Amino acid sequence: MFFLYNIIISIYFLLIQLFSLKSKKAKLWIEGRKNIFEKIEQTLDKNKLYVWFHFASLGEFEQGRTVLEHFKLKHPKEPILITFFSPSGYEIRKNYDLADHIFYLPLDTKANAERFIKLVNPKFAVFTKYEYWYHYFKTLRRHQIPLYVISGIFRPKQAFFKWYGSLNREMLSCVSYFFVQNTESVALLKSINLTNVSVSGDTRFDRVAENALKPRKLLEIEQFCKGANVLVAGSTWLKDEEYISEVIQSFPNWKFIIAPHEIDEQHILKLTSLFAGKHVLYSDYVNVPVEVNKAQILIINNIGMLSSLYQYAHIAYIGGGFGSGIHNTLEAAAFGVPLIFGPKYYKFQEAKDLLESKAAFTISTAQELKDCVRKLALTENRELAGEKAKDYVESHTGATQMIVKHITSEINL
Repeated sequence: MFFLYNIIISIYFLLIQLFSLKSKKAKLWIEGRKNIFEKIEQTLDKNKLYVWFHFASLGEFEQGRTVLEHFKLKHPKEPILITFFSPSGYEIRKNYDLADHIFYLPLDTKANAERFIKLVNPKFAVFTKYEYWYHYFKTLRRHQIPLYVISGIFRPKQAFFKWYGSLNREMLSCVSYFFVQNTESVALLKSINLTNVSVSGDTRFDRVAENALKPRKLLEIEQFCKGANVLVAGSTWLKDEEYISEVIQSFPNWKFIIAPHEIDEQHILKLTSLFAGKHVLYSDYVNVPVEVNKAQILIINNIGMLSSLYQYAHIAYIGGGFGSGIHNTLEAAAFGVPLIFGPKYYKFQEAKDLLESKAAFTISTAQELKDCVRKLALTENRELAGEKAKDYVESHTGATQMIVKHITSEINL
């Protein structure tokens, strides 16, 4: 299994190099790792012990940042180092001001892991939810450096719990402590004799609750909305957008803000064609704001605004439900906004919880979406569902404090 793992890592690297010829994201992945060790060696203070936070991508960063920020607030002199695996995290957060240093994570080989750990010399490491790297985990354990997994979640179908998952289980054995989201994860870990675990909950609840208390104000969005009822559609894919286009004509007095998951030129062109004559691109609107008065639909063609957009929503549509699965529901729920999403939500406990509490609604056709929007257009229905959504988020906060308290007591800070 060890030999096979190394082969897979090598093949992955070759595929990324191949994709980088046409994919901007893959190209960033490759370029971001060029001379990475020289960059690390030149910028790190060799006399410091860094607290290392690793995030797979932007979503995991937003999930784990409350732990980082709460830790930094309590221990401001502790230097923070962040690594990202994906460009979607690094490129957006490479200037995050609470970190002393931010890098791409070098590919998981034995030599890279040894060199990285020797250079960084972490006091402890925190990984959020996903990403289990064999050589990094083994190297941390070999050097007796504590490793914590936060907001972890495990399912029976994962390789950790299969007969062929010996290497995967070996990775888990390197973790000092697991902070998991639910009791099922505790039971699964205990089934493979890992008892260093407790249910802390999901730190995303803390993050979205904080964001809802102090959202970033977007004056240009306020101007676009101008007192109208607003549907914000976040992280949408083409199927979502096609359904929304059929709904818009039935609600001429509503405003629609579409924040697609992909903002490459090709997809934006499809959107402008789909909503022809009714839309304005955010980038155009910023330059010529008077044009927004003619538009019913605002297409957000940048990254990083979505979590703040939901404060202006009366209804939130969450994209991805006709593909591999829906995107983040909690950002909208924290603002007390009722949610609508497609049928592929079953992997997400919070989506199931929100549906059960009647704070969210699922649809499979454009007509169902139209009926759902019409139902939530009634103020009393919308406010009742929104209140349930907000209550759900607030009742699940607290993971961050539990995690930071545990880690700092173990590290004796």
